[in-house]
Amino acid sequence: MLNDLLTGFVKRGASDVHLHAGLQPMIRINGALVTVSDKKLQPQFTQSLVDLICDEKARGTLELKNQVDLAYSVPGLARFRVNIFKQRGSYSAVLRVINADSSILKIVNLSDETIQYFRDQEKGLVLVTGPTGSGKSTTLARIIDEINQTHPKMIITIEDPIEFLHSSKKSAIVQREIGADAPSFSEALVAAMRQDPEVIMIGEIRDYATASAALSAAQTGHLVFSTMHTIDTVRTVNRMIELFPPHERATTRLLFAESLVGVVSQRLLPKKGGKGRVAATEILKGTLRVKDLIQDEDRTNEIYEAIKDSRLDGMQTFDDHIAFLYANDVIDYFTGMSAATSSQSFKMAATQIDLERGRATPDSGLTLYQ
Repeated sequence: MLNDLLTGFVKRGASDVHLHAGLQPMIRINGALVTVSDKKLQPQFTQSLVDLICDEKARGTLELKNQVDLAYSVPGLARFRVNIFKQRGSYSAVLRVINADSSILKIVNLSDETIQYFRDQEKGLVLVTGPTGSGKSTTLARIIDEINQTHPKMIITIEDPIEFLHSSKKSAIVQREIGADAPSFSEALVAAMRQDPEVIMIGEIRDYATASAALSAAQTGHLVFSTMHTIDTVRTVNRMIELFPPHERATTRLLFAESLVGVVSQRLLPKKGGKGRVAATEILKGTLRVKDLIQDEDRTNEIYEAIKDSRLDGMQTFDDHIAFLYANDVIDYFTGMSAATSSQSFKMAATQIDLERGRATPDSGLTLYQ
């Protein structure tokens, strides 16, 4: 029964499924929650999910902590990242749809030049950042897949849970899942250093131990990919440094600057007409100028200007990309205004775009034709 429900939800385009005792079942489509039934779920139903999805180890974790993360697969459909937790004495489950079909990776909104830049690096640290549900995992999976198709390397991924299932192509690829295969990101990363990889992908950097191990791996000649929950490139730099204790931060700045290959920050925006969503991206590359700015705490905010000055090197600000999406009618004006880092900057760009197109910008007050 659960598999039939999930099949129907996925076919409707759900990215997340919400099953809470006492509430109607809901799915998230294009970023909005939609109720899919008038009937409220009974506690017995969500209890049956625990019995169906959880193995003995997961049940033990759930009983101890009243929450557990795990993966669930429906053959021929998709994998799901599942969080089961207790609320008001009953169980709830939220399932994130993870499409294992490699064709989904082609939707990643990065230029071929940008993907090739990251794909062809030999060592260093690449971070993909953004809020929950912004497509970070899909972007990482696309880059890993490109390496897998192009280079004969040993790739190790460390995930919680495994999201995209990769098969070895030109590379050999090994995927480890936290809980089932390894106790923690940091411990799995330390172990990976002894497993002869050229490329290491870590699901997320969220604590000092993992950040320190990732930086160490990048410093010792590995190409390291990971994600962080930060909203733009400069905040990513600051957040990475802040994960370290104060007495280590000066040294960390030097090591991070030396290691940084690049940062991709992304936000998912609704497409014009409600036809799905598109990722707006900010791209930072670890050029000599950027490395110098990272090393100097007082000049880190100058990275924004460095990005603007380096468009020919393949860098872009969020506002540049949002203006591009508006110019190509992918998003509407009001979406661009709400998503832009500087609404005034976007408004000026949009006004110029619309003047060239011979039409008025929606709230500009301009009337082109009397």
